[in-house]
Amino acid sequence: MIRLSRLSDYGIVILTRLAREPGRAMAASTLARATAVSTAMTGKILKLLVRADILVSQRGVRGGYALARPPETITVAQIIEALDGPIALTSCADPLVHACGIESLCPARDGWRRINRAIREALAGITLAEMARTVPDVPPPNLETRPRAAASEPAAATIGAR
Repeated sequence: MIRLSRLSDYGIVILTRLAREPGRAMAASTLARATAVSTAMTGKILKLLVRADILVSQRGVRGGYALARPPETITVAQIIEALDGPIALTSCADPLVHACGIESLCPARDGWRRINRAIREALAGITLAEMARTVPDVPPPNLETRPRAAASEPAAATIGAR
Protein backbone atom coordinates (compact mmCIF):
# COMPACT_ATOMS: atom_id res chain seq x y z
CA MET A 1 0.00 0.00 0.00
CA ILE A 2 1.27 3.46 -0.88
CA ARG A 3 0.42 5.92 1.85
CA LEU A 4 1.47 9.37 3.00
CA SER A 5 3.25 9.52 6.31
CA ARG A 6 1.28 10.82 9.27
CA LEU A 7 3.62 13.79 9.31
CA SER A 8 2.55 14.84 5.80
CA ASP A 9 -1.10 13.94 6.36
CA TYR A 10 -1.34 15.98 9.56
CA GLY A 11 0.82 18.75 8.09
CA ILE A 12 -1.67 19.20 5.26
CA VAL A 13 -4.54 19.21 7.78
CA ILE A 14 -2.81 21.95 9.81
CA LEU A 15 -1.94 24.00 6.74
CA THR A 16 -5.47 23.81 5.34
CA ARG A 17 -6.68 25.23 8.66
CA LEU A 18 -4.24 28.13 8.32
CA ALA A 19 -5.13 28.61 4.65
CA ARG A 20 -8.77 29.20 5.55
CA GLU A 21 -7.66 32.43 7.28
CA PRO A 22 -4.59 33.68 5.38
CA GLY A 23 -2.67 36.39 7.17
CA ARG A 24 -3.87 35.31 10.61
CA ALA A 25 -1.26 33.93 13.00
CA MET A 26 -2.40 31.05 15.18
CA ALA A 27 -0.75 29.59 18.26
CA ALA A 28 0.46 25.99 18.09
CA SER A 29 -1.98 25.01 20.85
CA THR A 30 -4.89 26.59 18.95
CA LEU A 31 -3.94 24.71 15.79
CA ALA A 32 -3.62 21.46 17.71
CA ARG A 33 -7.10 21.88 19.21
CA ALA A 34 -8.69 23.01 15.93
CA THR A 35 -7.29 20.04 13.99
CA ALA A 36 -7.31 17.35 16.71
CA VAL A 37 -3.60 16.71 16.04
CA SER A 38 -1.59 16.15 19.21
CA THR A 39 0.33 19.14 20.54
CA ALA A 40 3.66 17.33 20.20
CA MET A 41 3.01 16.37 16.57
CA THR A 42 1.72 19.87 15.79
CA GLY A 43 4.90 21.43 17.21
CA LYS A 44 7.14 19.10 15.20
CA ILE A 45 5.24 19.83 11.97
CA LEU A 46 5.24 23.60 12.53
CA LYS A 47 9.01 23.68 13.06
CA LEU A 48 9.65 21.73 9.85
CA LEU A 49 7.31 24.00 7.87
CA VAL A 50 9.00 27.14 9.21
CA ARG A 51 12.39 25.68 8.24
CA ALA A 52 11.04 25.07 4.70
CA ASP A 53 9.75 28.67 4.44
CA ILE A 54 6.14 27.52 4.14
CA LEU A 55 5.25 29.09 7.49
CA VAL A 56 6.53 32.07 9.42
CA SER A 57 6.70 32.20 13.19
CA GLN A 58 5.81 35.40 15.05
CA ARG A 59 6.53 36.02 18.72
CA GLY A 60 4.49 38.11 21.08
CA VAL A 61 0.89 38.59 22.14
CA ARG A 62 -0.41 38.41 18.59
CA GLY A 63 2.17 35.82 17.63
CA GLY A 64 1.86 32.32 16.34
CA TYR A 65 2.26 30.66 12.97
CA ALA A 66 1.05 31.97 9.63
CA LEU A 67 1.54 31.08 5.99
CA ALA A 68 4.75 32.57 4.57
CA ARG A 69 3.07 33.16 1.20
CA PRO A 70 -0.40 32.90 -0.37
CA PRO A 71 -1.93 29.40 -0.27
CA GLU A 72 -2.30 29.53 -4.07
CA THR A 73 1.50 29.37 -4.34
CA ILE A 74 2.08 26.42 -1.99
CA THR A 75 1.70 22.96 -3.54
CA VAL A 76 0.98 19.63 -1.92
CA ALA A 77 4.32 18.39 -3.33
CA GLN A 78 6.18 21.20 -1.54
CA ILE A 79 4.46 20.33 1.74
CA ILE A 80 5.28 16.62 1.48
CA GLU A 81 8.90 17.36 0.55
CA ALA A 82 9.22 19.78 3.48
CA LEU A 83 7.97 17.17 5.94
CA ASP A 84 9.23 13.88 4.47
CA GLY A 85 11.92 14.69 1.95
CA PRO A 86 11.90 13.83 -1.76
CA ILE A 87 8.83 12.13 -3.20
CA ALA A 88 10.04 8.69 -4.28
CA LEU A 89 8.23 5.37 -4.52
CA THR A 90 11.46 3.41 -4.87
CA SER A 91 15.06 4.22 -4.02
CA CYS A 92 16.00 4.39 -7.71
CA ALA A 93 13.38 7.13 -8.20
CA ASP A 94 14.92 9.25 -5.44
CA PRO A 95 17.57 11.53 -6.97
CA LEU A 96 19.41 11.77 -3.62
CA VAL A 97 19.64 8.03 -2.87
CA HIS A 98 21.46 5.36 -4.83
CA ALA A 99 20.97 2.44 -2.47
CA CYS A 100 19.72 -0.14 -4.95
CA GLY A 101 22.24 -2.88 -5.78
CA ILE A 102 20.59 -3.75 -9.09
CA GLU A 103 19.80 -0.24 -10.31
CA SER A 104 22.07 -0.39 -13.38
CA LEU A 105 20.56 -3.74 -14.46
CA CYS A 106 16.93 -3.16 -13.45
CA PRO A 107 14.43 -3.49 -16.30
CA ALA A 108 11.74 -1.65 -14.25
CA ARG A 109 13.86 1.42 -13.42
CA ASP A 110 12.57 3.64 -16.23
CA GLY A 111 8.98 2.63 -15.50
CA TRP A 112 9.36 3.51 -11.82
CA ARG A 113 10.86 6.87 -12.74
CA ARG A 114 7.92 7.64 -15.05
CA ILE A 115 5.43 6.65 -12.34
CA ASN A 116 7.29 8.71 -9.76
CA ARG A 117 7.37 11.74 -12.09
CA ALA A 118 3.59 11.43 -12.74
CA ILE A 119 2.83 11.30 -9.01
CA ARG A 120 5.12 14.26 -8.30
CA GLU A 121 3.53 16.30 -11.09
CA ALA A 122 0.02 15.47 -9.82
CA LEU A 123 0.95 16.59 -6.30
CA ALA A 124 2.64 19.72 -7.65
CA GLY A 125 -0.55 20.53 -9.56
CA ILE A 126 -2.68 20.83 -6.42
CA THR A 127 -2.34 23.92 -4.25
CA LEU A 128 -2.99 24.43 -0.58
CA ALA A 129 -5.77 26.86 -1.56
CA GLU A 130 -7.51 24.05 -3.46
CA MET A 131 -7.13 21.70 -0.52
CA ALA A 132 -8.56 24.30 1.87
CA ARG A 133 -11.59 24.93 -0.35
CA THR A 134 -12.69 21.33 0.04
CA VAL A 135 -12.78 21.56 3.84
CA PRO A 136 -16.37 21.87 5.10
CA ASP A 137 -17.27 24.69 7.45
CA VAL A 138 -17.66 22.89 10.77
CA PRO A 139 -17.06 23.99 14.33
CA PRO A 140 -13.79 22.88 15.96
CA PRO A 141 -13.91 19.35 17.35
CA ASN A 142 -15.16 18.79 20.87
CA LEU A 143 -12.20 19.24 23.19
CA GLU A 144 -13.26 16.06 24.96
CA THR A 145 -12.50 13.98 21.89
CA ARG A 146 -9.27 12.08 21.72
CA PRO A 147 -6.59 13.89 19.66
CA ARG A 148 -4.94 12.19 16.74
CA ALA A 149 -2.07 9.95 17.73
CA ALA A 150 1.47 11.29 17.78
CA ALA A 151 2.84 8.05 16.31
CA SER A 152 5.79 8.61 14.02
CA GLU A 153 4.95 6.69 10.83
CA PRO A 154 2.43 4.14 9.55
CA ALA A 155 3.56 0.57 9.03
CA ALA A 156 2.84 0.75 5.27
CA ALA A 157 5.24 2.15 2.74
CA THR A 158 5.34 5.93 2.60
CA ILE A 159 5.68 8.22 -0.39
CA GLY A 160 8.32 10.48 1.15
CA ALA A 161 10.97 9.08 3.43
CA ARG A 162 13.76 10.69 5.32
